[in-house]
Amino acid sequence: MLVAIPNLVPKPRDRAKHMTPPQTISERLLDSEARIRTAIRDAVANLSVLENQVPSIQSIAEHLIAAIRGGGKVMFCGNGGSAADAQHLAAELEGRFLLDRAPLPAMALTVNTSSLTAIANDFGYDEVFARQVRGIGRRGDVLVGISTSGNSANVVAALEAAREGGIVTIGLVGAGGGRMEPLCDLCLKVPSAATPRIQEMHILVGHIVCDIVERTLA
Repeated sequence: MLVAIPNLVPKPRDRAKHMTPPQTISERLLDSEARIRTAIRDAVANLSVLENQVPSIQSIAEHLIAAIRGGGKVMFCGNGGSAADAQHLAAELEGRFLLDRAPLPAMALTVNTSSLTAIANDFGYDEVFARQVRGIGRRGDVLVGISTSGNSANVVAALEAAREGGIVTIGLVGAGGGRMEPLCDLCLKVPSAATPRIQEMHILVGHIVCDIVERTLA
């Protein structure tokens, strides 16, 4: 005997009763405008607090100046957006920031894809920066580790390797400090826990440091 199977699919009008009406274009624009204003206000508030860390920013610049004057170099490392910051800041020093002057010895440990993939493949991703530090870092150099959380395992490992080699360690992190803080000779904790806001402050700090270093050594 055939048994009729009830239709369990709700009718379109029944589904419609439980759906949130889509936003109109005007509503979306108003929502976007509010988010823009909030982001700007948050950034301004964070930068105002960052002004309290002027002595630490000055100290970072002095460490870089001392290393370069002593024949050393500055190495940068980080992941994702922090990797981009590492390359950006190394380029500002090796190329130029604002002044025409001799190139300064700086490098990002994020750019040699053959080294990165070989080390990651053979030793694990946590070692991609540390092994480079052990290979090319020398006593008197500076390593700048950049991480919004302060907990990036490969940056932590790089700082540990740097300390073993007598290399000055500097950290750019978020408000928490993370595992990087105790490994840094100087750890700048910017006043935010939000990744985008942290990154905005990191690049500002980096630009300020590059300006001081450049004007001192030009």
